[in-house]
Amino acid sequence: MTHLHSKRLPGPPPRGRALAAVVGLVAALALGAIGQAKADAPAPDRMSGTVSPADRWTDRAHGFASLDGGTTGGAGGKVVTVTDQASLARYAAAEEPYIIRVSGAIAVEPFGSDIVVASDKTVIGVGDTGEIVHGELHLNPGTHNVIIRNLTIRDSYVEGDWDGKTQDFDAIQMDTVDHVWIDHNRFTHMGDGLLDIRKDSQYITVSYNRFTDHNKALGIGWTTNVLTQITIDHNWFTGTKQRNPSADNCAYAHLYNNYLSAQVDDGDPVWTYGNWSRGHTKMVIENSYYDGVQHPYQADATAELVQRGSILRGTGGRHDEWGTAFAPRDFYDYRLDPASAVPALVTRFSGPQKRIGAVELNVPADYPTVQAAVDAVPDGNDSVVTVSIAPGTYRAKVFVPAAKPRILLRGTGQDRSDTVIVHDTPAAYGGSTGSATVRIASNDVTARNLTFSNDFDEAAHELNGEQALAMKTTGDRIVFEDTAFLGNQDTLMTDSPSLTAISRVYIRDSYIEGDVDFIYGRATTVVERSVIKALSRGSATNNGYITAASTWKGNPYGFLITGSRIVSDAPAESFHLGRPWHPGGEVDAVAQVLIRDTELPAAVKSSPWTDMSGFSWKDARFAEYRTYGPGSAVTADRPQLPDADAAKYTVANYLSGADGWAPYAHH
Repeated sequence: MTHLHSKRLPGPPPRGRALAAVVGLVAALALGAIGQAKADAPAPDRMSGTVSPADRWTDRAHGFASLDGGTTGGAGGKVVTVTDQASLARYAAAEEPYIIRVSGAIAVEPFGSDIVVASDKTVIGVGDTGEIVHGELHLNPGTHNVIIRNLTIRDSYVEGDWDGKTQDFDAIQMDTVDHVWIDHNRFTHMGDGLLDIRKDSQYITVSYNRFTDHNKALGIGWTTNVLTQITIDHNWFTGTKQRNPSADNCAYAHLYNNYLSAQVDDGDPVWTYGNWSRGHTKMVIENSYYDGVQHPYQADATAELVQRGSILRGTGGRHDEWGTAFAPRDFYDYRLDPASAVPALVTRFSGPQKRIGAVELNVPADYPTVQAAVDAVPDGNDSVVTVSIAPGTYRAKVFVPAAKPRILLRGTGQDRSDTVIVHDTPAAYGGSTGSATVRIASNDVTARNLTFSNDFDEAAHELNGEQALAMKTTGDRIVFEDTAFLGNQDTLMTDSPSLTAISRVYIRDSYIEGDVDFIYGRATTVVERSVIKALSRGSATNNGYITAASTWKGNPYGFLITGSRIVSDAPAESFHLGRPWHPGGEVDAVAQVLIRDTELPAAVKSSPWTDMSGFSWKDARFAEYRTYGPGSAVTADRPQLPDADAAKYTVANYLSGADGWAPYAHH
């Protein structure tokens, strides 16, 4: 099977009847570098040579946490959502991997208690709402492969204990761990340190966090060994006094694009400071911004500190620089933003972010199959989980059950043809539903940049049931964008759970091919800006039927094909636009199909609608409106929608329902 690669349909023909122009809005992050004296330019990506803002939101660790096998957290495990301390503690301490979504504020009792986080865990806030209050996340010695993201951890401060000497209530504490990524969190007003990384912990990255309103922000070390490798970037230290960070006996400490502002001013001439390279630490500082900071960066005589490209405003005290330290790019690539851009960038993007709380499950990097990733989505899922599928051909069936809503299936290739989900089952082996390569029974599912195929070869087999579905949907609010559906008979079925239940499906910028009834079912379905290919079966007179709608008679909206092209390799006058399907003789299934503003090929019959199983097409609700092309000539057997009714049969009216669903408004 072959199909058109992803592309937008051409503009309207001279008559102005065809396709509406598409206007795309592209948002870009503009960061000024004017006035910076010594800062490096942003570092290009090694592969593409371009600077992209995308990795501000990536779910992959960077810096030292990306080395020696990388840090993947709970990838490969189940996704769970927690709203209480008991659930958080149970999943965080479990032996198996978990992606733990924290929804809302969880108050920890007793005050200051630890939540132990075991290996192979991702703890991530949902949207920007996830909070841990009065408690600490604690990683015991030997823990490895942990991601903590998008959380607020706050308020275990003991009144009167500014120095944190009475209770060891940190926000996060880790001892002798490896491969940990701390990203996009907010730490504030805790009992001792905000983040303590202790005792030979290795392969650590701390990025895009906010450390606020506290004495001791970020301490590293408490060991005579020189083992820790740590990356600290794009963090905002504001309203803190010391340890921003303090790095004691680190083998390598790479600090870049951090913002230090509003330092606590209590008159302490020594222990109010910014960055401190202590013991035998080798520290490199690049393109950071210090505003009103005492001792912005300092180093012990036994340590090394290299600073380049930073901006200092209103600073005083120590500005130590000596030794050669190390070259971070000998270890990993990274993007270096201009120091002048750091205040705006870090204040905007540090701390919890709404868009980060969405979980991404990667196939096959973390989950061996698409079905394994779908199975990892929690029942009753309350926020979008993205299943990102790498380029390749996946010969397997996929079922998205009704209990797992809000899933985005996304191919990550450059073209929809790069990522193919395919199987070869006909209806003779399991019925029509059982033949489907992919079935979507849940609501609020989107598929993007993918190809769905059933490559059963009907010409090579003589079976009673040659229907072979590439896709069947029964859920509501289903979206297909830049997708392809490949098959022959019954390629794409958009259905609903029952005759009187209305499900809605929106298909845009896609490709659908087949021969007999290859777009069918009772769901309200809009196909917009797409290409539909009617395949020849080798007949000179009847090669098939594009649609077979079974719309409930109480539903005014069945199938709308609009702003699209129908193409065919079949002979002229050999293809029907559709026929009325009454499943099991159901008289209340009265097909509704409108084809408007769409190009039709010569293969379309001059009498394009036909009867089915004893039911007359004339009793169905078939019409065209402003179709064009060689197959569009109006005849007595081609009902045309009156101009006065055209405003009733729009994409918006088909899809809006009682909830105002408008997927066409989003790109």
